[in-house]
Amino acid sequence: QVQLVESGGGSVQPGGSLRLSCAASGSIVSLNVMGWYRQAPGKERELVATITSGGSTNDADSVKGRFTISRDNAKNTVYLQMNSLKPEDTAVYYCNADAITNRGGYYRRSNYWGQGTQVTVSS
Repeated sequence: QVQLVESGGGSVQPGGSLRLSCAASGSIVSLNVMGWYRQAPGKERELVATITSGGSTNDADSVKGRFTISRDNAKNTVYLQMNSLKPEDTAVYYCNADAITNRGGYYRRSNYWGQGTQVTVSS
């Protein structure tokens, strides 16, 4: 019903920057809260940042001041600008969205995940 396609992941040296993008498509009536999560090897998936349709944001203490989440409602896209990257930021980053869809005449509200994109920060 909703597909989340991520891009922008890769490898970078400590102190570097990356910009992740996540574009939503499908039978979307509305996109509500969108966010980014990450999961490092051997660890649980954790919240990175979220943003409402109105632009209100929350982010984890570990990334505050370094990462910025934003969205373009016209493009159904959420972004994560990552600056001053540290080795401990290395993880698979996942896009997440709460959405209302209309498929076959049925309206449904569900939560969706992207496929995940690898971010590696190392020397």
